[in-house]
Amino acid sequence: MSIDLKTIKHISKLSRISVAEKKAEKLEGDLNSIFEFIEKLNELKTENVEPLTSIAETTLKLRPDEVKSKNLREQVIKNSPKENEDYFVVPKVIE
Repeated sequence: MSIDLKTIKHISKLSRISVAEKKAEKLEGDLNSIFEFIEKLNELKTENVEPLTSIAETTLKLRPDEVKSKNLREQVIKNSPKENEDYFVVPKVIE
């Protein structure tokens, strides 16, 4: 897979991030090298390899599932950009 400047500009427009021409050219090279590395990884034979969740041979300690903070709803809602009693309101992103 290869990324060109047109694709980078399209992605930056979708994500609403302005990217200068010089920075876009650097991103093109960086992203292409990342995709080349991913393609090399895809060539590895991993059929008989067990999934690895951690390099440490330890297991997580179990603890009781209990609620420790109560009634934070009002504190969270007051940080909403728009006032609303029921839910957190954010600006529309998709056109």
